[in-house]
Amino acid sequence: MWNIDLSYREEFQSTFDRLYDKLAVLNQNRPLPYSAISKIKESLSIEWTYNSNSIEGNTLSLRETQMVLQDGITVKGKSLREHFEAKNHEHAINYLYQIINDDYVLRSIDILSLHGLVLRTIEDDFAGRIRNAGVRITGANFIPPNANKVSDLLDELIQFVNENPLQLNDIELATIFHHKLVWIHPFFDGNGRTVRLAMNLLLMRRGFPPAIILKNDRKKYYDALNQANNGNYQKLTLLMCQALERTVNIYLTSIPSDNDDEYQSIANIVSEPNTPYSQEYVSLLARQGKIDAYKEGRNWVTTKKAINDYISNRQRVRLLK
Repeated sequence: MWNIDLSYREEFQSTFDRLYDKLAVLNQNRPLPYSAISKIKESLSIEWTYNSNSIEGNTLSLRETQMVLQDGITVKGKSLREHFEAKNHEHAINYLYQIINDDYVLRSIDILSLHGLVLRTIEDDFAGRIRNAGVRITGANFIPPNANKVSDLLDELIQFVNENPLQLNDIELATIFHHKLVWIHPFFDGNGRTVRLAMNLLLMRRGFPPAIILKNDRKKYYDALNQANNGNYQKLTLLMCQALERTVNIYLTSIPSDNDDEYQSIANIVSEPNTPYSQEYVSLLARQGKIDAYKEGRNWVTTKKAINDYISNRQRVRLLK
């Protein structure tokens, strides 16, 4: 079960450092303005619900998801199950916020409770219960373990997370927990949504906002999970860092900052005088996680400071050589 290649860690260290530096800025400015945080939290809850459900095939749009959650509207042409999936996911998010605190320790009952909320009124016979038979996952490069092993494997995973024998940082720990829980596949249905909820318990207990895997990254996400099945966590770690940085940046927007820290489209930034890189090159740096950037829809946004920092770091490396 614990086939984990950590050779990628050095490559991601600057990204990890940047995320923890941003977390420190958030912590220094807490409590953040209530009105701003309330709106951000509400908006992220809708995004989280829409993206996680869409990855699993729910056809409600972002706007329709908002209408279901905020206005209680039934969307014509959409199934009752899709409406329940939206409301259930919102209830699961609310439960997550209720149980999380600085001293939180991961428990199997919380994972089961999240799953129970995700499948409530949809699959009541299976909601919150570990599977008792075999399953297969379409498109995956592995077969989930025998049902008789699931309970022990889940306990083993929780013990691994809570003891953290490899001394992983919170982002690495959440990434590996995410994959291993998908691999165990403890439930007949609702595994993906439950995993993407539960892994945020490990981030949010440290003060991070939730990391939201985007629907637009669905193929990249499944490819990363398949690579992790072979012990290679590089792509999944990159995806997790990008998802987390996006929401951290959203929270940071509630704090007054210098204009150079303002997030803009890459096209806008490279069009300004004295920017030495092309839009294609800066986009590549963003996709590879080499600069502070995140996706808004299908487009990458970054800051002037991020590009200037990258230039300074390259010059420093050349001087050291």
